[in-house]
Amino acid sequence: MSEKKVMSKKGQVTIFIIIAIIIVAVGILIYSFYPQIKTSLGTTQQNPSSFIQSCIENDITDAVSKISAQGGSIAPTNFIVYNNSNVEFLCYINEYYKNCLVQQPMLKQHIESQIKNQIDKNVDACFASMKSSYEKQGYTVDLKTGEKRIELLPKRIVSTFNYSLTLTKGENVQRYNPFIVVLDNNLYELTAIANSILDWETTYGDAETTTYMTYYHDLKVEKILRGTEGKVYVITDRNTGNKFQFATRGQIWPAGYLAPTL
Repeated sequence: MSEKKVMSKKGQVTIFIIIAIIIVAVGILIYSFYPQIKTSLGTTQQNPSSFIQSCIENDITDAVSKISAQGGSIAPTNFIVYNNSNVEFLCYINEYYKNCLVQQPMLKQHIESQIKNQIDKNVDACFASMKSSYEKQGYTVDLKTGEKRIELLPKRIVSTFNYSLTLTKGENVQRYNPFIVVLDNNLYELTAIANSILDWETTYGDAETTTYMTYYHDLKVEKILRGTEGKVYVITDRNTGNKFQFATRGQIWPAGYLAPTL
């Protein structure tokens, strides 16, 4: 092998070694100074949308759980006590022999308004807390309140807060609007089944729960008879454990009479 080829190979090896040393050195520098770099870029700081999500999400979850256990209302006025919950009558009549009458014809909208009313004060508190947090970090904060809206949608509950936030620090200006919090919950589907049961109750005086479980294998639909008090229907998602329960009272027969069946 010629001397020139040997020198060429040695030169290539030297170059590779130098490149490897540079890569290792850069890696060490990045590892050592990354926390400071993140801080200077603001990446360790929770962004406003995440702040609101983490602040209000549990309150929404708690409101949904309570409302779902009580027939769609935070404070039911006409109810059956079942499993320590005041379960509201969604279909009711205080007479013998007659089918019940629907008490909440706009059930979905009613539930949305109940969730909104339950979390209203906490939403304002979360935005006030966020404003204070950014002011302590040296930002000039302009926060304008707006409409709060809750929507039951397929497989999710969407809370939209049309608040406008502007953060200013030096020449850096950041604007955020709206703020949206999404909760994975199929209350939309459960209330749709509830409305179907209510249609049967108003028309025929009863509902056959096995029909729903035949068509919807992920659902468990129970009917608990409470004598002259009425019935409690419990609709449960077998996969998630989410449930919605409500009461009805219709086709009540006096003692000694046998009520007809479907």
